[in-house]
Amino acid sequence: MPDLRTIFRTIGRDVKASYLYFNTLFFVKRCHLKDHTVVDLFRTTSEKYKHRTAFIFEDEKWTYEMVDELSNKTANFFLSQGFSKGDELALLLDNCPEYACIWLGLAKIGCVTALINTNLKEDSLAHSLNCINVKALIFGRNYSDTVKTAIPYFSNKDTLGYFCFTPKGASMDEVVSFPAKSLNFLLDETPSTPPPKVKVGFNDRIMYIYTSGTTGLPKAAIIRHSRFLWIGAAAKFVSQLGNDEIFYNTLPMYHTAGGILFVSVVFIMGGTMILRKKFSASNYWKEAAKHKATVGQYIGEICRYLLNQPVREEEKQHCIKLLFGNGLRGHIWPEFQERFGIDRIIELYGATEGNANIINMFGKVGAVGFLPRVCDKLYPVSLIKVDPETGQVMRNDKGLCIRCKPGEPGEMVGKIVSNPINSFDGYANRQDTNKKIIRNCFERGDMAFLSGDILVMDECGYLYFVDRTGDTFRWRGENVSTGEVENACSTTLGHVSCVVYGVEIPNVEGRAGMAALQAKPESVDFSDFYQKVSRRLPSYAIPIFIRFSSKIDSTGTYKLKKVTLQKEGFNPEELSDALFFLDAKQKTYIPLTKDIYSDIINGKLKF
Repeated sequence: MPDLRTIFRTIGRDVKASYLYFNTLFFVKRCHLKDHTVVDLFRTTSEKYKHRTAFIFEDEKWTYEMVDELSNKTANFFLSQGFSKGDELALLLDNCPEYACIWLGLAKIGCVTALINTNLKEDSLAHSLNCINVKALIFGRNYSDTVKTAIPYFSNKDTLGYFCFTPKGASMDEVVSFPAKSLNFLLDETPSTPPPKVKVGFNDRIMYIYTSGTTGLPKAAIIRHSRFLWIGAAAKFVSQLGNDEIFYNTLPMYHTAGGILFVSVVFIMGGTMILRKKFSASNYWKEAAKHKATVGQYIGEICRYLLNQPVREEEKQHCIKLLFGNGLRGHIWPEFQERFGIDRIIELYGATEGNANIINMFGKVGAVGFLPRVCDKLYPVSLIKVDPETGQVMRNDKGLCIRCKPGEPGEMVGKIVSNPINSFDGYANRQDTNKKIIRNCFERGDMAFLSGDILVMDECGYLYFVDRTGDTFRWRGENVSTGEVENACSTTLGHVSCVVYGVEIPNVEGRAGMAALQAKPESVDFSDFYQKVSRRLPSYAIPIFIRFSSKIDSTGTYKLKKVTLQKEGFNPEELSDALFFLDAKQKTYIPLTKDIYSDIINGKLKF
């Protein structure tokens, strides 16, 4: 129990946060009682704001009426093709208004859309489809080659439906060299009248969003209408947004941040979203000012990229009053906020599939959220002690988890309760879900969601991110699965022993990938190695550093060995092993010299 001074310091914050939380809870509870879905609320919003702009994309404006009509066309077409409630389809497409229209249309007939990471290739792309019961793949014309090379890995390649879609203004030059139907042509021939009503409820699935979790290949996290509505309501009420905000979204729509967070606010409550195909640091403030955006989104890397840009007039001419996101590190927070004149920054923390969600709505620099100090056990989020080397949960003499005190790092967990409003749904694969659950957490028979992240709490209850547990690390805003990278590197070199981990670079967000290989550098054709690995891995997962070792321990202390390797870093003056560095321009690896190392540490080499 905190002392009285701490209680008095935090009581105002906790009361205000509780008020905003209960506003969110009331809204979602009402949706639950009425069995409302995203489709129901979008229908109300589109009728109310029929001629208001819903999306701005490359200077083209999409009204709510246009979004409704294209989603109706999508619903009617796939309904005519025999698709029905519960059928699962995959969507591989760049950011564009049609992206949201397609999944919304499928939701209108009860279908579930899997939002595929556009960086995935071959077996990792195929895995994203094979781990669900997918019946069709909708892909952008520019991804036809990517799909073609992955088809041999599809478990149902002979029965899968292929639909090629070209967004407005996109290139028609790419040739689809395998049988695929033109979705553009088919939708043009389909009526835009509302489709027949399908009984879809509050607790039905609407989409899958993929996350690497703590181990292995991408996992399909279940997103129900209830969760989608919860995210939208929380963003709306916690941020205290109006119904006419203009959101600037440069994040990929296959992620929760880019595809749900404020898209949900627009669909269920109103507003306008500026969509960009890809983030551009040089155009960020120019475009935000041009369209008079009032709310922006970020991940930590975006903030760093913007700070690294030369000063521009537009960075003080914009109308953004609020930035909402995660990953803004404390050491750049004040400089970022001061330079760009941002009134409020709201930092959040949460997992796509999890129920351990927190938010820092009060601008506490460096904090990702907070827990109330009075009656803290009533909020279903806690920190528990884990072994710093192995990452294993520590237990007391009763076999229960040990809560962390202020100042003690621990893994964040979310207590699992039987609650349809904010439940833990996990992944499409039940075995993957079970791996994220810890039992007998604080009392016999209870369960909690393991976030896989280490946080630490201060005396006032503010929480700060420390590190990730398990076998992933974060780089360029993406979770990198070490298992996937190890498999690609090892297979490329004839199944040599390989350990992959992330290493820290000063003033760079996340960790850069490093592969320790049990091989001799003279036996490796580095250009060939790069070409083969880059065909199997997303660009952000390709190792930046390679270390060649004569022996890699693969015994029971393997986990500890990885920790040791990570701590040893990549300084060529401190390691006797041969070290190599990725030369992205030459598409090969070069020896990591003392001078290159110095340029990396001093920030002369940019990432």
